[in-house]
Amino acid sequence: MTALRVRATGPLCLVEDLGRVGWAAVGVGRSGAADRAALRQANRALGNAESAAALEVTLGGLELEVVGGVVWLCVTGAPVPVAVDGRDVGPYAVVAAGPGSVVRLGRAAHGVRSYVAVRGGVDVPPVLGSRSHDVMAGLGPPPLAEGDELPVGAAPEGFPDIDVLPPPRLGDEVVLRVVRGPRDDWVRDVEALVGTEWTATDRSNRVGIRLAGASLLHRDEDRQLPSEGALRGAVQVPPSGEPVLFLADHPVTGGYPVVAVVLDADVDRAAQVRPGERLRFRWTTAR
Repeated sequence: MTALRVRATGPLCLVEDLGRVGWAAVGVGRSGAADRAALRQANRALGNAESAAALEVTLGGLELEVVGGVVWLCVTGAPVPVAVDGRDVGPYAVVAAGPGSVVRLGRAAHGVRSYVAVRGGVDVPPVLGSRSHDVMAGLGPPPLAEGDELPVGAAPEGFPDIDVLPPPRLGDEVVLRVVRGPRDDWVRDVEALVGTEWTATDRSNRVGIRLAGASLLHRDEDRQLPSEGALRGAVQVPPSGEPVLFLADHPVTGGYPVVAVVLDADVDRAAQVRPGERLRFRWTTAR
């Protein structure tokens, strides 16, 4: 059996795929990779199905030892230094690592989450149809720890025709497109959402990004909203007036007004925003 033995995890390392579908009615969210585009990119480069499980590495620092056979791997998402047996191979490339080889990821200069995909996928047992860890529900394989061994699945047939994997432009200004939410009239000045430069606070995680910069005050502080369905990309405003942008592990319902929703195409970019970084919202009519 070919496997990856964990020697160091960095701040946080999770197994993630594209999430568990069809369980929201019983209170189980989809979860999955916070940056789905990065996961798909790595899997396509290796010839895997886009939904194959990979490792989501927060801020780098992961160290793996290859056990059993040769592993082909690719690192995408937040750019990090990547070395195999001390030789720099860089991210955004398909590389091989033989038995006993050590793969090390350095610290990310920009962005939050990098993805380590292997040809054949990370073949841990699924839970409710997914290999993703949900930090809110505690479902799925637990966060990786030193000494864990992760089996590698059977390799697909053939390789894709890929020349260059373009890295993301994570150092650029973050502007997220939003459509008006179903409760945009619950705050006194919803235009302040797009007129403010927001800062991601240190209370952000895979559940959502907590934002500081202005206060979107409720029109009626005593008015209560029954719990409603929630989705990835929703911008919810609690009584404090500081918005929360829901990410991969958001709750399936929420009792605070959703004043805007980030376009699904922009949510992956939001997942790479670090605490302390700034972002803006821009109204759009696109869907």
